[in-house]
Amino acid sequence: MRHFGHIAPEVRQRLFHREPCAFTADSSPRLLAAALGATLYSPATRPRLADDILKQAGRGVISMVLCLEDSIDDAEVIGAEENLVRQFADLAERDGAEPPLLFVRVRAPEQIADLAARLGPSIRLLSGFVLPKFTEERGVAFLESLAVAEATSGRRLFAMPVLESPELLHLESRAEALAGIARTVDKYRERVLALRLGVTDFCSAYGLRRPPHMTAYDVHIVASVIADVVNHLGRADGTGFTVTGPVWEYFRVQERMFKPQLRRSPFLEGRAEELRQALIEHDIDGLLREIELDRANGLLGKTCIHPSHVLPVHALSVVSHEEFSDAEDILRPERDGGGVMRSAYTNKMNEVKPHRAWAERTLQRAEVFGVAREDIGFVELLTAGLSD
Repeated sequence: MRHFGHIAPEVRQRLFHREPCAFTADSSPRLLAAALGATLYSPATRPRLADDILKQAGRGVISMVLCLEDSIDDAEVIGAEENLVRQFADLAERDGAEPPLLFVRVRAPEQIADLAARLGPSIRLLSGFVLPKFTEERGVAFLESLAVAEATSGRRLFAMPVLESPELLHLESRAEALAGIARTVDKYRERVLALRLGVTDFCSAYGLRRPPHMTAYDVHIVASVIADVVNHLGRADGTGFTVTGPVWEYFRVQERMFKPQLRRSPFLEGRAEELRQALIEHDIDGLLREIELDRANGLLGKTCIHPSHVLPVHALSVVSHEEFSDAEDILRPERDGGGVMRSAYTNKMNEVKPHRAWAERTLQRAEVFGVAREDIGFVELLTAGLSD
């Protein structure tokens, strides 16, 4: 699989200075954590889940979470588990099927080992589990159950803890909660692929819900938690983890709303502003701003609850030619001693030592999302992704 692998090779060649790399579910954790992109959530109750998974893979989805927790009613759990096992068996029997990275969001630790056993041979399609309301107290049991499932199945399984508990939100308990989470995920570091932020639960604790024209960073009580999580758990000194962006709740935008505008040309031929205005009018402007703020605040990837969000997340994750040029300049071997120089685009200062960690992260993102050509921007990438 690869990002933008669903579009024609000749179109990718016109879009990318350096194309996204290919990878598999067995690639290195470092690469997979960066490659998660827009992780699409789906209730595990869907009767045609196997078909849905392959349909979304064909549209460019790289990672999916099949949810047994908040997205389904308490009374549906048993049926959802049975459906999940059936759908995995269905997928495993389809010759040539290439699903995305698949994770299951469970409710309780005991579900992990139980589901791993019930999946049988089809567990080869599973990349891991999403662990809700993760704290030090709850997390150890989840991660121990994951270790048991991994040992008995012989399959490498990752954990993606969701940071969404009241202890993390409330100021008086936040520092202790973060320290406990850090101890736990560090102990099981080889199994923790990424940390996910549960901003909906944060808002719920105060009866809040951000409107579509505002981002999570406009809700100060939420923004303060994101900042503290990145401060403690997202450091670039080798101790940090990939932290993914919060969910965007609004999905009035549908792909079909844009396709009449996009079919005329994969590169718009001067109509970029027309599409930009359409994006704003259909409430996606808030999503675009939040994606940019996610990256500016140290987050990579995003939780998504609607397919229309996937391509914007991926298009904005592509490294621009200017970013790539700056990163390569900073990391040249001859600059190991430090120093400062004018960028190749002659519009900024590149200071080698302070900007090194940024440059390393930028090249990591470039590896999995690619580098756009000089004249290619977000609109062209989105347009190509939507074209059939």
